[in-house]
Amino acid sequence: MSLERGFKAWCERTAAGVRSSLGLQAHEPLDPRVLAAHLGVRLLTPHDIMNLPPEALCQLLERDPSGWSAVTVTVEGRNTVIYNPKNSPGRTASDIAHELAHLLLSHRPATLILAPDGNTVMRSFDAKQEDEASWLAWCLLLPRQALIRSAAKHLTIQQIAESFGVSEKLAAFRFAMTGVQSQFSRRRGFRAASEEASKSPKAHRDNHARTRRRHSDPVQ
Repeated sequence: MSLERGFKAWCERTAAGVRSSLGLQAHEPLDPRVLAAHLGVRLLTPHDIMNLPPEALCQLLERDPSGWSAVTVTVEGRNTVIYNPKNSPGRTASDIAHELAHLLLSHRPATLILAPDGNTVMRSFDAKQEDEASWLAWCLLLPRQALIRSAAKHLTIQQIAESFGVSEKLAAFRFAMTGVQSQFSRRRGFRAASEEASKSPKAHRDNHARTRRRHSDPVQ
């Protein structure tokens, strides 16, 4: 993933602003459906699409449900996200947030292409835009400040994922990639080393000797 310098920090700030507009603090979960409503974006599944041929519906949800996640289209002048209801709740949240991130970033909509067999729908792909949308979506769902607070409360990856409605895979990825994991690992390592040192016999003797010197020195 190649992102421009400063983009990740911009995403954290933008996510904080979006959350503020929704009345949410960093440590509170963000429901992508609520954000979609706030942005005036309609959410649909293939089941909701009128006049969709049964063959196409079967292709999307039965034959190849793992082949797609979500797509944004404009219907009657309104942005509409069509998402895959077969995915897990955590994955669905990420899929919807990803599409909303494209809109927040003012990305050019992808072009839908119907395959010659009439059964498969493909879309154009812009790697840079996809990477940008992914990072902003992850910041919206799981901001760094939320991870810091979760780490301070000693929450597990599973507990973080459940609290914010994301997959454990995403929670683990964000925990590592934001630097929060290493930050708190160092803190725990320092604390553990300090506690171990304070329990050692030598440390106890040194502390006792320092105490005697303080008592015998009238300057201290």
